[in-house]
Amino acid sequence: MRPLVWFRSDLRVRDNTALHEAYQAAGDGVVAAFTICPDQWREHDWAPVRVDFLLRNLRDLSESLGQLQIPLLIVKTPQFAEVPGRLLQVAEQHGCGGVWFNREYEINEQRRDERVTELFERAGKAVHGFTDQVILPPERVRTTQGKFYTVFTPYQRSWIAAVKAARESSGLRCLPRPRKQKPIPARAGTVPESVAGFEGLRRPDLWPSGEQAAGRRLESFIAGRLKAYAKARDFPAVHGTSTLSPYLALGVLSPRQCLHAVLEANGNRLDSGSQGASTWISELVWREFYRHVLVGFPRVGKNEPFDLRTRQIRWRDDEAGFRRWQEGRTGVPIVDAGMRQLAQTGWMHNRLRMIVAMFLTKNLLIDWRRGEKHFLRNLVDGDFANNNGGWQWSASVGTDAAPYFRIFNPVSQSERFDPKGEFIRMFVPELAEVEGKAIHLPRDRAVGAAKWLDYPEPIVDLKVSRQRAIEEFRRVFER
Repeated sequence: MRPLVWFRSDLRVRDNTALHEAYQAAGDGVVAAFTICPDQWREHDWAPVRVDFLLRNLRDLSESLGQLQIPLLIVKTPQFAEVPGRLLQVAEQHGCGGVWFNREYEINEQRRDERVTELFERAGKAVHGFTDQVILPPERVRTTQGKFYTVFTPYQRSWIAAVKAARESSGLRCLPRPRKQKPIPARAGTVPESVAGFEGLRRPDLWPSGEQAAGRRLESFIAGRLKAYAKARDFPAVHGTSTLSPYLALGVLSPRQCLHAVLEANGNRLDSGSQGASTWISELVWREFYRHVLVGFPRVGKNEPFDLRTRQIRWRDDEAGFRRWQEGRTGVPIVDAGMRQLAQTGWMHNRLRMIVAMFLTKNLLIDWRRGEKHFLRNLVDGDFANNNGGWQWSASVGTDAAPYFRIFNPVSQSERFDPKGEFIRMFVPELAEVEGKAIHLPRDRAVGAAKWLDYPEPIVDLKVSRQRAIEEFRRVFER
């Protein structure tokens, strides 16, 4: 048996379930493949910075596989629809008896995998799918009634109990790097330097590629910042987060590796011990929860809100306001700083993601789906389940979402989490000379600002717009 290992969002050789299991089944070597689907990626709103990060990691993966004598074949096809036939051609060309892959949970990806399964089985070839993108399969954690959870806290309790049980039985161990195999008559493909249609931001200085870079980043976070994570993670001017999300999104690092690292630092405890460790474990659970919701309630993957009542929200048509938000020119410094960080780095601090999302959906009352799409088109860590879950939470349309009447005041958030304005000055340099607390709303607070400040007035009255949003949501929720 010669397995074909189909890589997707799992660009690593260590702790890769499909690769490990294929090795166990192989009697005549392993072949690997990756499918590049530009038109599909465009339909899924992939960002240029993400595609560049993927290609760089794909080159590192090809080199790592090459050291194991495993050729990585590059298959380019516009859409997912052509993937099953092309993969079968690869399997037949290289004498592969089946395909091994790690499961993905978005709707189009699941449909693609179903067609691959059907085509391979019809050809008499084996198909093996594995849980690898998450620590527990999304359908594994259920309520006592056997239903999918819709509230995070009880989900987290059940998830922790299930992980404890799994560790006692199987250990949820991290799988080792495979051994070098004997050469086989197949040559690795060439990973392109770029993909047409995805020209734009590239930041290899911020997001170095490869498993070693991801591992070093994880080690640095655990050793240096985990202890203070619970508090430091909310301050964007402080390097207090893990910045591992791009590596998790493409599977350059596995969630199991993250869990093992934090447990080792936390005395092997899942729900106690260091506050920083417990808080970071909760973030790993949120990642699992949003995939749980995506599988249990497929409508959230079809451009629909989880809370169907919110279909009735009368979102405003405000193209000028939306453009100002996109460009970081709203006149609200913390919002503008966050949006400019996204544009310049391909990433945004999580506290700021919530602030800018609430500003768009509540203060401007613009449809959350427009913000969701804009994020995906600019994020290096673009991950559908996480991004969709975060936007629906902020917009009060999702599962276990922020109550519609609890709306972040961006100025209060700025004063609390960027008290000296360090982050604002970093990304809104035209405010560099504004002193003291005036930095948080300079047009109202800086003396003589109208005459000398090259910065716009707020595009909306925060108090009035907040009340407008509350009234609109109340109309829907209390009718």
